[in-house]
Amino acid sequence: MKIVFAGTPEFAAIAMRAIDAAGHKIVLTLTQPDRRAGRGMQLQSSPVKMFAQEKNIPVLQPETLRQTHADMQKRDAARNTYEVLSDTDFDAMVVVAYGLILPQEFLDLASAQGRHGCFNIHASLLPRWRGAAPIQRSIESGDEVTGISIMQMDAGLDTGDVVLVKELMISAQETTATLHDRLAQLGAQAMVEVLNNLDLGHELINIAQPAQGFSYAEKILKSEAEIDWQLSATQIDRRIRAFNPFPGATSSLNGEHLKIWNSSLPGQTLPVQSKLPGEIVGASKSGIYVQCGEGVIEILEMQKAGGKRLPAAQCISISNDGHLKMQFQKRND
Repeated sequence: MKIVFAGTPEFAAIAMRAIDAAGHKIVLTLTQPDRRAGRGMQLQSSPVKMFAQEKNIPVLQPETLRQTHADMQKRDAARNTYEVLSDTDFDAMVVVAYGLILPQEFLDLASAQGRHGCFNIHASLLPRWRGAAPIQRSIESGDEVTGISIMQMDAGLDTGDVVLVKELMISAQETTATLHDRLAQLGAQAMVEVLNNLDLGHELINIAQPAQGFSYAEKILKSEAEIDWQLSATQIDRRIRAFNPFPGATSSLNGEHLKIWNSSLPGQTLPVQSKLPGEIVGASKSGIYVQCGEGVIEILEMQKAGGKRLPAAQCISISNDGHLKMQFQKRND
């Protein structure tokens, strides 16, 4: 099948590579404009663009798809994108973490006679988590299962019919980084399965989403990163793992401002502590114990500003009077 692919980050590039490897031909790519990143703030292409260039696939990078945008340059780029898409011979459109809203006229092109429409890989069991951050919010909320929904796109926000669902269990040690990678692979497999079925002439079963019972996965904000030690150990543990790798949970412990990258709930029952929430109450072979509003959490990995990410057990020492002290290695790079 001939595919128009719209996506930007690595999550999307994994699906793009799988579609190409399955023998489908990607004839046009839409991706976000190059952004400045890294220490030198150099312009960097998206993972999707890099794969498209590797395969000599035409690439368009409009800042918006709104042909009525007030900025003339952006409006002209959007119109050019629409015209190129109108002139492109394709069978279906696949959208994965693109970052731009597709206007109705773009969806109409994908659904024109003889075409199969526009499909989206969504990292949630719709309608559980609609919106921008389904992976993070599923961990933060303590969901035990998540998955991938292949959705036939409409003009709403993640409201289209679901044509395929694949479930995935969330482990007690799961971070957004690990769950992202597992869901990316599962989503790629699911999307290829849908395209293969269409190519074989199989009819998809479209299941409409219920109008009620959905949750909205709000975009993750840096302001959420500061740990509130008054919360329970369970809530804090979920947030630390949900905010790894972005924005990284932050806190001050023993006078040091830190990023906390990983944690767990102690397997043993610790004695009731008299110290205040946010105070270090002990150490283990793996890390340090910190008192929470309810219960104790074990911090496993942390980072001082300008330092390296380190196992928490390497960041403490015991003074002569038996108190715990924080110590960190500095970057050499």
